[in-house]
Amino acid sequence: MSRPLSDQERRKQISIRGIVGAESVAELKQGFNRHLHFTLVKDRNVATPRDYYFALAHTVRDHLVGRWIRTQQYYYEKDPKRIYYLSLEFYMGRTLQNTMINLGLQNACDEAIYQLGLDMEELEEIEEDAGLGNGGLGRLAACFLDSMATLGLAAYGYGIRYEYGIFNQKIRDGWQVEEADDWLRHGNPWEKARPEYMLPVHFYGRVEHTATGAKWVDTQVVLALPYDTPVPGYMNNTVNTMRLWSARAPNDFNLRDFNVGDYIQAVLDRNLAENISRILYPNDNFFEGKELRLKQEYFVVAATLQDIIRRFKASKFGSTDSVRIVFDSFPDQVAIQLNDTHPAMAIPELMRIFVDIEKLPWNKAWDITERTFAYTNHTVLPEALERWPVDLVEKLLPRHLQIICEINQRHLDHIAFLFPNDVDRLRRMSLIEEGGTKRINMAHLCIVGSHAVNGVAKIHSEIVKTQVFEDFAALEPEKFQNKTNGITPRRWLLLCNPGLAELIAEKIGEDYVRDLSQLTKLHECVDDDIFIREVAKVKQENKVKFALYLEKEYKVKINPSSMFDVHVKRIHEYKRQLMNCLHIITMYNRIRRDPAKLFVPRTVIIGGKAAPGYHMAKMIIKLINAVAQVVNNDSVVGSKLKVIFLENYRVSLAEKVIPATDLSEQISTAGTEASGTGNMKFMLNGALTIGTMDGANVEMAEEAGEENLFIFGMRVEDVAELDREGYDAQKYYDQLPELKQAIDQIKSGFFSPEEPDLFKDVVNMLFHHDRFKVFADYEAYVKCQEKVSELYLNSKAWTKMVIRNIAAAGKFSSDRTIKEYARDIWHVEPSNLKIPPPNEPRDAAEHQTHNGAAA
Repeated sequence: MSRPLSDQERRKQISIRGIVGAESVAELKQGFNRHLHFTLVKDRNVATPRDYYFALAHTVRDHLVGRWIRTQQYYYEKDPKRIYYLSLEFYMGRTLQNTMINLGLQNACDEAIYQLGLDMEELEEIEEDAGLGNGGLGRLAACFLDSMATLGLAAYGYGIRYEYGIFNQKIRDGWQVEEADDWLRHGNPWEKARPEYMLPVHFYGRVEHTATGAKWVDTQVVLALPYDTPVPGYMNNTVNTMRLWSARAPNDFNLRDFNVGDYIQAVLDRNLAENISRILYPNDNFFEGKELRLKQEYFVVAATLQDIIRRFKASKFGSTDSVRIVFDSFPDQVAIQLNDTHPAMAIPELMRIFVDIEKLPWNKAWDITERTFAYTNHTVLPEALERWPVDLVEKLLPRHLQIICEINQRHLDHIAFLFPNDVDRLRRMSLIEEGGTKRINMAHLCIVGSHAVNGVAKIHSEIVKTQVFEDFAALEPEKFQNKTNGITPRRWLLLCNPGLAELIAEKIGEDYVRDLSQLTKLHECVDDDIFIREVAKVKQENKVKFALYLEKEYKVKINPSSMFDVHVKRIHEYKRQLMNCLHIITMYNRIRRDPAKLFVPRTVIIGGKAAPGYHMAKMIIKLINAVAQVVNNDSVVGSKLKVIFLENYRVSLAEKVIPATDLSEQISTAGTEASGTGNMKFMLNGALTIGTMDGANVEMAEEAGEENLFIFGMRVEDVAELDREGYDAQKYYDQLPELKQAIDQIKSGFFSPEEPDLFKDVVNMLFHHDRFKVFADYEAYVKCQEKVSELYLNSKAWTKMVIRNIAAAGKFSSDRTIKEYARDIWHVEPSNLKIPPPNEPRDAAEHQTHNGAAA
């Protein structure tokens, strides 16, 4: 149960989590009891823990609603440029605690719940994660929503309200087993259905060319029902909206086709329409060209663009015009950011609306479209790039295919004019790839149809310009930008690591929460013995807490003073969990060889989900669990080495493991990880990084100094050189005895005695098909790990390096990222306006108005 605050603690209360006042506590208790009473009167006599959670959620939501309404009224009156963030994924996690923190209610709620005799942590654990994303891309979208609200931007997140989010992962006998994530089964107190804004979305049909233009006819209609979730900024009373669409069949769906009387079947077929928003595709960095996926992608953009245009046309407050009927000002009022290529169909859809419905001439429509859209690229892996078969697009969206072909023809005419007789360049730059199945290259569509294209880390943006889209960057270099990813410090420090957040606030003040660059002030504390001890103490407390969690969940005794060596992310060959596994085997063999030798104890924690159809990733999970089984039950090893595979890694579990981590594993092959954001979360929470010069690791090393990270292995140019000369895995196997021993153990069935051939596919891949060159970096990785162990023995030196890393983490706030998007791409200025809360007069904000987005 949460402990009450002592008088001394009350006096030095850190306001980053809100001030505790007797009045606010009493008000919260009153609200809680009112909501609980309503539930019990309606449903049952005895309250369950879930009833208590819902009562608290509704109490906190009450504090949101007035601010939410007032924010939207403010946008309506001031008519700022609006930012629309289109993403097929929003990996939000839990909402309750984040809302309490951003409203400044955390401490008051803690106190109220304690006084009511309840345990806040228990209530928070009842909430289901909103797992509407696979990993980095979806979590980035969630961090961006938080930052856009905190910076006072009139921003909206648009996506799909999946009935089933990312699957729940169970580990059975070492294998991943998927279970459906029925996250809505108990209801969702944070969303509000908005049936008054339901919109039709069309599929299939055919195109008629008439005297007045093209008409898309005989379509099948699916309705898009919006659900709105409030997104509060940090302590500024701004509450933005995330609008997620749910698919609904119209009442006459298929009934007209069943005039022979098969009414039952006609009603059952409504599921075909509603399946569109049923499930999130569980693929990360892999393109799955299924019809249902294309339907999802078009469904979200078609509904969203209708909504955007409705809002654009709505009369401006105080204006005599009923609607805006001229679209010239559209790019000045609307910015649409495409989060990867998944919402790329928005480009031909906006052209269809302008040309077919609004009757704009093509050139004008195209100019407006290009100035409205911007595209973020998230991957350089070829298997992740979306390429839709022309036949499928023609069947599902016949008018859009015509528009894409027209865009392509004009684009190629322009290229041919600039580069006469360069047929190869035309082929490379076409939106439609010939040869075999004709496919539409969605990244090319996004680049041609946007005014800005950005990568998500310096090194990634460079690769995008010089390799992946080299021809396009040569043609329009000013279009290509870098926007290094970031994370919200509200969730990834205040919420998940309150001990560290408060320690920092005591040292440098509270303003760092909205200006993370202020962490640089901590450089002055690197030699402060008391601060060093306090930082180490917070880390140790977090480790003890997480060790208890692991013992409870996994029945493995954990040594909390061992080094917590953590590798959590999606399971993928390029992220090289296999290299970590080989290091575990190497450590195991060293302990067995010389049990008396000093060995720095480690708890290696690996977690992540494999795409259900990704055989190699699932084999990697099985191998890690097989190795863990041997290591954890070897009496010679004892507590020197433990291996845990974290089941069902997700946002709420990340919030537990990250603050307890000593060593963060970021070991992808150089040139493959676009950015990473887990690396930033670990850095901010006082873990040291072992990593390659890949993604944002490069910039982390720049900020903290390379000597304050454990950098190893090939650089991008080394990988390219190795590709040129040919990568020969056998050579490393022959030269490195410890690598040979580890591979031989896997191959011989040492870790799978009942099935000696179990891992033959893994071994075969490592020798013959390893695109990510695990063996080439193995030796450097193991040597670097020895340096890690050496430093860990010196607690003070380790903690000083931790402080230098935290002090250098300021750049990696999503607030900084969003400011860069706002100024360089969306052409709006963040606002430091604080909208007055509902209990103050509305005009109280006027004198603070900033000449930017909210003005």
